[in-house]
Amino acid sequence: MKVAVLDINGKDTGRKVELSKEVYGIEPNNHAVYLDVKQYLANQRQGTHKAKERAEITGSTRKIKKQKGTGTARAGSIKSGVFKGGGRMFGPRPRNYGFKLNKNVKRLARKSALSIKANDKSIVVMEDLSFDAPKTKNFTNVLKALEVENKKSLIVLGEPNNNVYLSARNLKTSEVVTNSELSTYKIMNANKVILMESALEGIESNLSK
Repeated sequence: MKVAVLDINGKDTGRKVELSKEVYGIEPNNHAVYLDVKQYLANQRQGTHKAKERAEITGSTRKIKKQKGTGTARAGSIKSGVFKGGGRMFGPRPRNYGFKLNKNVKRLARKSALSIKANDKSIVVMEDLSFDAPKTKNFTNVLKALEVENKKSLIVLGEPNNNVYLSARNLKTSEVVTNSELSTYKIMNANKVILMESALEGIESNLSK
């Protein structure tokens, strides 16, 4: 699968790169994508929610009325969840929402996500970005040249570049990651995936194992 390489102005450089069929041309496994996205979102949850139960409520421990003869249900504690001010029954407790996912499933999910984007023609290959200093305007001009300024875009670098990262930090619709930080969620969440030339080899070596 050959894709044209664009320059910083969005123009065709006349060069093409071959995208591996093992990474960008497989039959997508939707369930693997679902599991990997589910795990990513689960790991974002803090799980610090907590409600007081009856054992944690401050209140009298006396029996509030006699057991029989009242015509109503028996009650032994004012801290019961059926009374106002009592503890919450079956309330949330701190917990970890994360779950384990096999590495091979995660790898399959990322390849499936990239194949989905490639099939939708939502992958762009571009010459490596390099800014002399962090400047959001320069980064915005690149997005305009690629016609993705109003779309969610994911820019994948071959190696960390602080100037590029800082230039994109204030933009809500654009995110910059390196090939080692690529995740199924980020791929699927973007309308366009913009791959730097230097990132291709790293992506294919990580996912072709």
